[in-house]
Amino acid sequence: MKIEIDPDIRKAKTIPSKFYHSLKIYNKLKILFDRSWQFIGDTDLLEKNNVHPGILLEGMVDEPYLLTKDKENLECLSNVCTHRGNILCNDSCKSKTLVCGYHGRQFEINGDMKFMPEFDNVTNFPNKSDNLPKIEMESWKKMIFITNEKKCDLSELIEPMVERLGWLPVDEFKYKPELFRTYKVNANWALYCDNYLEGFHIPFVHNDLNKELKYEDYFTQGINNTVLQMGIGKDNENTFDLPENHQDYGKNVAAYYFFLFPNMMFNFYPWGLSINVVKPKSPEYTEIEYFTYVWKEELMEKGAGANLDKVELEDEKIVESVQKGIKSNSYDRGRYSPKREIGVHYFHSLLQKYYN
Repeated sequence: MKIEIDPDIRKAKTIPSKFYHSLKIYNKLKILFDRSWQFIGDTDLLEKNNVHPGILLEGMVDEPYLLTKDKENLECLSNVCTHRGNILCNDSCKSKTLVCGYHGRQFEINGDMKFMPEFDNVTNFPNKSDNLPKIEMESWKKMIFITNEKKCDLSELIEPMVERLGWLPVDEFKYKPELFRTYKVNANWALYCDNYLEGFHIPFVHNDLNKELKYEDYFTQGINNTVLQMGIGKDNENTFDLPENHQDYGKNVAAYYFFLFPNMMFNFYPWGLSINVVKPKSPEYTEIEYFTYVWKEELMEKGAGANLDKVELEDEKIVESVQKGIKSNSYDRGRYSPKREIGVHYFHSLLQKYYN
């Protein structure tokens, strides 16, 4: 299947419904996610321990990784022993050496092989292939991103977000582990993203959120693999106190929603930041991980950034309903609202570019 999206939104049709439930298409998308930057946490992960394991997009990419810290030097390494492929580390810990529990191979914290028992007569050993491979890692402020196959610098992806919100003291935002959530959605990952990328549904699905935003002033723009959505408040309460030289100065901005292709959502509110990572698990099942970073706790239950759990559950309900509908023989492709579905059209155009 090829995706064909007319660049003129007035003429365009949405991606074929098969995209949202075909196992063959889902499996082909692994290449896309292999090459994408993924948010995995922040530098505080290594505040108490100097070794932290994880799996990059389990269910899609399935790449085991290790964050390690030696003094101030952070590395991201493969978490797979170069001898027989055993997982080296399963829990965060403090350690000077990484030791494989299968045959005792040892590695330095920087990934260099240190020692291997019973290998005295092996020729050309050790060599570079015996060290743990490095996984590409870059950061913004204290936020850490990794990729399995680097195709661009992180700065290229996040440039529109940095341009708008680089003035925020994100390094000072405090992560709240007690507010971490994993939502389970019986729908395709891209369908969930479609829903996020338009404010069209807000008056129909999110009654409380709609009371906070001026629907007629909702703003959407697609640029450089990023979609910006800007929610404008009905008054100047619970909105950003923007610097005077800011391009949005004078607007009552209640929320900045940044979508970083293909599956990350950085939602900035006057109280702080909510990061949603959309994790594909199967063609019709997705998990959404919510990370919460608080700047001004007293503002958390006010404005567009309040009741995020409620908003999420409302989104889940409608997306799961659509997942059932798009499998119907009577539906294949829809049309876009040129005013309200700019973000969805841009997302589908990116899927066309990278999938084809």
